[in-house]
Amino acid sequence: MSKSFIRHAQPGFRWEDVELLAYKAAGEAPFREVTRQLLFRADALGCELRYFEIAAKGHSTLERHQHAHAVMILRGRGACLVGGEVRAVGPHDLVSIEAWSWHQFRANAAEPLGFLCMVNAERDRPQLPTADDLAQLRQSREVAAFIRP
Repeated sequence: MSKSFIRHAQPGFRWEDVELLAYKAAGEAPFREVTRQLLFRADALGCELRYFEIAAKGHSTLERHQHAHAVMILRGRGACLVGGEVRAVGPHDLVSIEAWSWHQFRANAAEPLGFLCMVNAERDRPQLPTADDLAQLRQSREVAAFIRP
């Protein structure tokens, strides 16, 4: 995918010639109703641009990893946990996620939450929280309420 191209947007937050993929393999990690699309990969830049969409009431996996990434909300509203803070997010908000920061995105109950994610093309696998990690995160009432199942 390193040649110059234009990839036109299609209805429903889809792009031409882009496959709609599962977020992760079933049973690999806890998440609810998430899809992804790989929009761009450039080995020369060392990055990928991906679009994720979380259905209403859905959520991404609570995880952390060595690589940092940036997320730009394109549609919908929801909330995200980054580190020890929970923040509301909506269209055009930019979320910067530092290396080793716990993070998770949740769509609100009324609409999907769609976002672009810029990440290293070569990256480490996410780590899921241990029971001790969850206990530490849940020391904050706000975070404990957010990371419900």
